[in-house]
Amino acid sequence: MTDNVWGYRETSGRPQGVDLTGFKVEAVDGAIGKVDKHSDEAGSAYIVVDTGPWIFGKEVLLPAGTVSRIDVDDERIHVDRTKEQIKNAPEFHRDTHLRDEAYRAELGTYYGIGGPYGGRII
Repeated sequence: MTDNVWGYRETSGRPQGVDLTGFKVEAVDGAIGKVDKHSDEAGSAYIVVDTGPWIFGKEVLLPAGTVSRIDVDDERIHVDRTKEQIKNAPEFHRDTHLRDEAYRAELGTYYGIGGPYGGRII
C-alpha cells in the first residue's frame, strides 16, 4: 500500500486515459459491484462503486490506494479488502461526501496505514 491512500499504486496497472466507469469491482472474497464514477486527480484518486443488491443499492467510495490490480481486458478492478471491511466503512452519500474533506479524512484513516483496515491483507 502506498503511504497516500488517495493514489494508485505503481503496481496496480492503472492505464492512463482509460475510463473505468462500468468496470466490475472484486474484493478479495467476491464481487462488490461496478464503478459508477472515478477520479484520477493527483492525491485525491478514488472509485465510487454501485453495490447493486449486495448492500441494497448503496454506493461506496474506495480510495485508489485500495486498488491492487486493474485488468483492462476483463474490465475488472481488484481491491485488497474484504466485503465485510468495505461494508463497515464510513457510510458514503454522494451528495454530501464526494467533496467533503472531513469525510475523506475519516475514510483515509479507515483504509490508510495505521487505520483499522490499513495495509494489505495477508
